[in-house]
Amino acid sequence: MMEIIRKVYVSAPFGLLIEKYLKRFIREGINPEIGLDTEVLDRYSADDFLQAAKKLHAKNLSVNFHGPFNDLSPGTLDPLIRNVTRYRYEQVLRLVPVFRPRTLVCHAGYDWKRYNFYREEWIEKSIEMWSWLATRLEDEGTVLTLENVYEYCPEDIEIIFKEMAGKNVGFCFDIGHQSTFSRTSVQHWIEVLSPYLHQLHIHDNDGTQDQHKALGKGSIDFLSFFRQLKSLRETPPVVTLEPHREEDLVPSLEYLENIWPW
Repeated sequence: MMEIIRKVYVSAPFGLLIEKYLKRFIREGINPEIGLDTEVLDRYSADDFLQAAKKLHAKNLSVNFHGPFNDLSPGTLDPLIRNVTRYRYEQVLRLVPVFRPRTLVCHAGYDWKRYNFYREEWIEKSIEMWSWLATRLEDEGTVLTLENVYEYCPEDIEIIFKEMAGKNVGFCFDIGHQSTFSRTSVQHWIEVLSPYLHQLHIHDNDGTQDQHKALGKGSIDFLSFFRQLKSLRETPPVVTLEPHREEDLVPSLEYLENIWPW
């Protein structure tokens, strides 16, 4: 088995993990980043989660969480939507002592098209939400990382990390999202947010859609990207592969092992 597999995480929605892939993750020593969408949080019982966690921990596998995001808005001005958003995060918090994840990834959630006309208020409400969540996670030894999706540039969310510096919050850079949605370069993202960088989500695309292809099957220059990161830090961030097809996992691992700079 490739050595790189011990150094990274692989994304897996919880439903798919327990219904299809758990045995493979355990057999091959794959550390999962478990996706917890709203359907999963409502569908599965506390015992379902407990049994899965026991099996992963029995093999000394490390776990990350990816929190729910569909239709949630941490910076919304609507108190009812804010309450629903917080409720979903509270559901995740109940699972943190069970799985003991290293990180919880949440979408920062800024979208210029939707929130620019009340940007300052949106940022203020977001910081309130993330401060509450980060504090709760810190008690369990888990780091909150906020991921870019539709943000045009790092300055869209830089203020969040500046205001929360030293408060158990890091940046999760999703290079696939940057390739598809951003209007500024990878280099600029890293230059601006490298002081806060804690985690990477890596997958490939051709720049037109968020395709989650195998590494090397799109147009992203991962070699230059990792060289830039290596020049800025001696130790790697937390790295999660996000293939959307089972057959893309091994090619992605092979590609990553060939360019891994640390």
